[in-house]
Order: sequence, then C-alpha cells, then structure tokens
Amino acid sequence: MKGAVRRGSTAAEPAPAPHAKASKAKKDATPKAPKERKMGGLTAFAQILAEAKEPMSAKAMVEKAFEKGLWKSNGKTPDATVYSAIIRKIAAKGKDARFRKTAPGPFAANA
Repeated sequence: MKGAVRRGSTAAEPAPAPHAKASKAKKDATPKAPKERKMGGLTAFAQILAEAKEPMSAKAMVEKAFEKGLWKSNGKTPDATVYSAIIRKIAAKGKDARFRKTAPGPFAANA
C-alpha cells in the first residue's frame, strides 16, 4: 500500500517541527580543568601484570588492585568478572591482546 494515507491524516499536514533548545548563556567563561579519568579495570590489570613480571591468577590480580586502590568492586565474585573480561579480550584480539593465558588459570602481560 505505497502512497496510502493513514486514516485520520491528510497528505497536506506538515511534519511536526523538531524541538529546538534555547541556548543557555554561560555563567562562567573560565575553562574548567579537565577531570582526571579513572583507570579502567583492564588497564589496571594490565599494569599489575606488567609490574609482576610473572603470571598471576585473576584472584591475585584483584587482591593487588584492591591493595593499590586501582580498582574496586562491590560484586560477590570480582575475580570471576576479571577472568571473564580478560578471556573475552584474548578471544577478540588474539595475539594483539594485552594479556595472554599461560596455563589453566594464570594470565601474563603480553609483551
């Protein structure tokens, strides 16, 4: 039914106008200092593995990240979350991933 007009509307009705936002005047023209970005979880774990120089389990990486204040989690199983995230990155990026699996369990930095 190409070109059919829906019941209750006519072909001559104009399309509704998009909502235009009124520009707000700036109160303070001084630029704000950029916020310091928090380090992402995978970046924190890549840093921990690079510093460790030896393979570590997900649980050991989480404990080290908590000690250093690089990452925090309120979850019940943060080590399972980290393990899963690292496995996904290895699967997605292959040899180009920041991590490599050394044995069942431990990971190492991919240098």
